[in-house]
Amino acid sequence: MKSRKHRLPSLLGTFMLLAVALATPLSGFAAQPTQPKPTVVLVHGAFADGSSWNGVIERLHADGYRVISAPNNLRSIRTDAAEVSSLLRSISGPVVLVGHSYAGSVISAAADGVPNVKALVFVAAFAPAVGETAAQLSAKFPGSSLGATLAPPVALSDGGKDLYILQDKFHAQFAADVPAKQARLMAASQRPITEAALNEASPAAAWKTLPSWFVYGEADRNIPAAAQAFMAKRAHARDTVVIKGASHVVMVSHPDAVAALVEKAALSR
Repeated sequence: MKSRKHRLPSLLGTFMLLAVALATPLSGFAAQPTQPKPTVVLVHGAFADGSSWNGVIERLHADGYRVISAPNNLRSIRTDAAEVSSLLRSISGPVVLVGHSYAGSVISAAADGVPNVKALVFVAAFAPAVGETAAQLSAKFPGSSLGATLAPPVALSDGGKDLYILQDKFHAQFAADVPAKQARLMAASQRPITEAALNEASPAAAWKTLPSWFVYGEADRNIPAAAQAFMAKRAHARDTVVIKGASHVVMVSHPDAVAALVEKAALSR
């Protein structure tokens, strides 16, 4: 009994020290604050609309990302970029900015000087240097057949011209790897772009200072794959994904691959 009485205080002291140790976080294992996921801003290109991102949006939502499909008026790089830039500045926290086709020119200008944009993703898109035009880049390498599939230009009241793809040429030209029924709907709802926008010199090139990712289809008939490879290499792309047999609307036909690359950009440091 005497030995038990001497051990009891000692055991109580040990338990108390253990409780204190468990309640005090070790400095090397202190809980770190979790960083919020970036907001993903998607900008559609010419002859498309915001619905072209639907498959990508579904996948990003499933993985917990906040997504905004930005409006793009397809009038001029400067005015379109100014509107996207205003949207970017209204968002709290980091942003991954994604552009398709002509919208690559838009995001290259819109992100210039906007501090919360952490990454750019070019989806079958132009990444022009300052002074370059979309038309110049498209013609830099052989392979684009867009010109022959355009409808007669629509004259605008300001003297400009709107361009559409002929609906009966739309499937083969723009969305060859999309089911025919879906391509017919896309052809009917296509958004026109001004001729001037495709021939406007780029005012900025944010890809020179921001990390960039590229994804495009090997069978793109709007922007030749060789032109996109050139732009990706010039931008020192963190990653370039080339999808065999994919058309210009790679985000419609391969939303998994596009969403995966966007998330890769979002998780980058």
